[in-house]
Amino acid sequence: MPIRDALLPEFDYEMEKARKTLERVPENRFDWRPHPKSPTMGWLAGHLANLPSWAVITIQQDRLDLSPPGAPPYREPEPGTRQQLLEAFDKNVAAARAAIAGASDEHLRQNWTLLKGGQELMTLPRVSVLRSFVLNHLIHHRAQLGVYLRLNDVPVPAIYGPSADEQPF
Repeated sequence: MPIRDALLPEFDYEMEKARKTLERVPENRFDWRPHPKSPTMGWLAGHLANLPSWAVITIQQDRLDLSPPGAPPYREPEPGTRQQLLEAFDKNVAAARAAIAGASDEHLRQNWTLLKGGQELMTLPRVSVLRSFVLNHLIHHRAQLGVYLRLNDVPVPAIYGPSADEQPF
């Protein structure tokens, strides 16, 4: 089985659940944060909406420097409304899915590097980056956003099983 055929069902499932979570983000709470050291709900939701685009970067580029010497640092867009958030997410998911679907096993086994200021942070095979730095990273922040929703009395969607608010299983 090609690697992409193993990745895509998981990708589709996780993106469906991420969108369901993003749909719940209340616009009037974009500036809310649970602690001064925590990101705002709007930033966290924007980061979650942007994470699928990292699959495209991973497949189409050999590396990403978050703070390239002599150039502006990598910045993620921060949507100002839930509609912008969902549109960005949908666009990023479609592009990521197409990139994964078009990637050969040989390409997915090649190394990819993340840098900051020209210094290597990690080098892993692209398939490992997709699984850990894209999917697992998205799952982590989706769960974080679920806590933000709960703390704001917003119903939390069921993801891998029922939530206190949804009993679909």
